[in-house]
Amino acid sequence: MAVVAAWSAWQPADVAVWWMEALPAVLGLPLVWLLWQRFPWTRLAAWAMALHAVVLLVGAHYTYAETPLGFWLQDAFDFSRNHYDRIGHIAQGFFPALLAREVLSRKTPLRGGWLAFLATCFCLAFSALYELIEWWAALALGAGADAFLATQGDPWDTQWDMFLALCGAVLAQLILTPTHNRQLAALRAARY
Repeated sequence: MAVVAAWSAWQPADVAVWWMEALPAVLGLPLVWLLWQRFPWTRLAAWAMALHAVVLLVGAHYTYAETPLGFWLQDAFDFSRNHYDRIGHIAQGFFPALLAREVLSRKTPLRGGWLAFLATCFCLAFSALYELIEWWAALALGAGADAFLATQGDPWDTQWDMFLALCGAVLAQLILTPTHNRQLAALRAARY
């Protein structure tokens, strides 16, 4: 992750946008490492954090509206815009859903449907908070916030962003719950 972070920080398209987009990864990953002895994560959660950091750091380097992968998707599928921003918001639900699920599973008695529901609610709340941060950036920076916002002229960008985070959160839990449950059980067995 240090190599990806260093590459991302090296001559980004917009330094201010880089800080706004990369901050969760730049602060979060060292924090996880420092607290690992007190709260070790499952292998799945660790991979989720790393992959989410890659999505954030790539978007931060180019700005979300200017990533090469988004342009490739735009050309390949005849999209009207660069959709890397959409990938970022699916990831904003997908990966944090596993982290929220892990914390809730380990620190509360929640199981089953309530666990999935509250992990999904966490992702939606986080997505809404991020949209508020984007709104505040737009108010503070005006047109200077365009690279950070990556709306690309879509008046429904905020709603799409939250919907895609919801889809990512649900998808992660539908696909990865059995694997996550096995890893959580192994982690519990190893700690006791």
